[in-house]
Amino acid sequence: MLPKRSGRTAVKSSGLTCRFAGSCKVSKAQRRHCPACRLQRCLDAGMKKDMILSAEALALRRAKQAQRRAQQAPSGLSEGQKELVRTLLGAHARHVSTMFGQFLCFRPPPHLFTHHQRLPAPLPMLPLLMHYADVNTFMVQQIIKFTKDLPFFRSLLIEDQISLLKGAAVEICHIALNSTFCLQTQNFFCGPLHYTIEDGALVGFQKEFLELTFHFHRTLRRLQLQEPEYVLMAAMALFSPDRPGVTQRDKIDQLQEEVALTLHSYIRSQQPRPQDQFLYAKLLGLLAELRSLNEAYRQQIQHTRELSALMPLLREICS
Repeated sequence: MLPKRSGRTAVKSSGLTCRFAGSCKVSKAQRRHCPACRLQRCLDAGMKKDMILSAEALALRRAKQAQRRAQQAPSGLSEGQKELVRTLLGAHARHVSTMFGQFLCFRPPPHLFTHHQRLPAPLPMLPLLMHYADVNTFMVQQIIKFTKDLPFFRSLLIEDQISLLKGAAVEICHIALNSTFCLQTQNFFCGPLHYTIEDGALVGFQKEFLELTFHFHRTLRRLQLQEPEYVLMAAMALFSPDRPGVTQRDKIDQLQEEVALTLHSYIRSQQPRPQDQFLYAKLLGLLAELRSLNEAYRQQIQHTRELSALMPLLREICS
């Protein structure tokens, strides 16, 4: 005999009928085959009709069950992982997330303001070049402050800190900058300023490099990352044990593994999003793509004398 409770999930006034004149076999394995015969079996066993839930009541009960499961389910992050995320978010809020609004302080050419109509004629290169140099130097300085605010980064040998920063500073800048990228306009919106691919060309970057850069930002932006995912991705780029000059490879490899596991757990702990399928694998692929972008940027800086002369800090990082 089936449990008396099983019939309670039937819907009132549903007009259930059996296509086989009530001759279906109702067993544990086939109890969902024919709702009409299942209901009749429950009624024959003594279940009262008033125990059958209405559609509204059934939906409410299922919603309450889902809520209880969500409350009882673990968050997906251990206490150590939660502390790691809090530390990264705190440093990010103090040094990175607010830096884009400060670009206004670095003598932006008028055409960069969002309310300014872009001019069809070629623009003077020097003001834009100087602004770009100042902004990029400022971004790298903020990234350095961000890393120095992480206790687990400061625990490394100073030589390894330098090696990791030289390898990852530009990559972390791109990860942070992606939050300002607009897919509709293909522009970066930083406070009242906006930057286009044409601005990059005016500065002196080659077309192939700019296409590589904007392809990366389009791909990453489509994933609609949350801030914790951005900072964990940045930390994965930072703690790369294969950077040139690194000595504490095992320790740095362990740090990267902890960050990677936290990122994976964080993604799994969130409500499902359409872009979440294989999100962790996609981010790993983008980190590899970011390496190629980083190397292309180094070549651009080294071969563009104007940029190299105006950005000694970037020149040192790219050396």
